[in-house]
Amino acid sequence: MLAEAERYRAQDEEQRDKVAARNQLESYVFSVKQALQEHGSKLDEADRNQVTQMCDETIKWLDNNTLAEKEEYKDKLDELQKKCSAIMTKLHQNGGASQSGPQDCGSQFRQGGGQNYSGPTVEEVD
Repeated sequence: MLAEAERYRAQDEEQRDKVAARNQLESYVFSVKQALQEHGSKLDEADRNQVTQMCDETIKWLDNNTLAEKEEYKDKLDELQKKCSAIMTKLHQNGGASQSGPQDCGSQFRQGGGQNYSGPTVEEVD
């Protein structure tokens, strides 16, 4: 039984890393969308629509690519952060978002500060 556990250990770690990468991407998308809902009036309509469209496309991509690899999730996160960074910086400069907004969230993941994130908590209800 111990030998079997060791054999599947690498697969388990790979799956855990994949889920963590997906959660990071989802978290970033939803934090950007929340910042837009709360403070989007500080941006012009074109910027708001552009970021909303990018977030919606990413959510669709997540729905259609449930079996994506860890690197694909990380690449998608980096791509979205690069595209959103200028617009989100405008939002922060206009005094629209708090200090812990999506820009900070994204930099936390790039710097490795979000590695302790264990995902959502699930409670069983009878």
